[in-house]
Amino acid sequence: MTYQNIEFAVDGATARVTLARPDKLNPLDWSTVKELKAVVAEIDAMSEVRFVILTGAGRSFSAGGDLDGYIRLYANPDEFAAFLEDFFAMLTGIEQSSAIWIAAVNGVTVAGGLELLLACDLAIMGSSAQIGDGHLNFGQLPGAGGSQRLPRAIGLLRAKHLMLTGELLDAETCERWGLVTRVIADDALIAAAEELVAGMMGKSPVGLQDMKRLANMTLDTPYSQGLRDEIAFVHRYATTEPDATEGLMAFKEKREPRFGKPKPQEP
Repeated sequence: MTYQNIEFAVDGATARVTLARPDKLNPLDWSTVKELKAVVAEIDAMSEVRFVILTGAGRSFSAGGDLDGYIRLYANPDEFAAFLEDFFAMLTGIEQSSAIWIAAVNGVTVAGGLELLLACDLAIMGSSAQIGDGHLNFGQLPGAGGSQRLPRAIGLLRAKHLMLTGELLDAETCERWGLVTRVIADDALIAAAEELVAGMMGKSPVGLQDMKRLANMTLDTPYSQGLRDEIAFVHRYATTEPDATEGLMAFKEKREPRFGKPKPQEP
């Protein structure tokens, strides 16, 4: 597929996806959402891609939805419903992707941009970047999962603060609140994301996929059930996945493990 609003490149096991409309602060309009949805599917069809670095061109990761476009969509309820479904499918696709998605957050990140960040597995940000919700600043409500993912990420009280005030948080506060795990000098942001990839590259591909699935179970599973599900999950992994035994043998024999290939994306 030829992309107009994003840049997509693959280098070995790592893909790079860049929102590429810097003149508009990388809006998540319908055409961009469709392209992101398509690139998620393309990545999951490429078994060699295990990691994705997602960032924005210019001075913004993404400043959110296209407000001018919403005026037209609001006038057509069926089209607006289709847009919301595409946005939902795209973000759910990132969450359920067999690859590990790393958000490298640069510049201003607001509303839909925050919702995109929250769907990723890891998030780091540049030292001058700012993150906020901002929907209510223009009389809007989150429609891409922000009201559900944000409280799960940083707690209800802090999530309400962001959603109700529209305040932009600086990088230090974002790290302290748990929106991101690391603050990096702006000019070293992509290099830091690549270092994260390098640190995970030697780990079991199947183990990484299953660890992501285990962690994501907490999003919609009651605690007591999650504990039982973990037992079943790890039993299956340990007794059927060769990487589990290979890791133990490598430790015992004091050598580097020889892990297998990642599993195909589940339908």
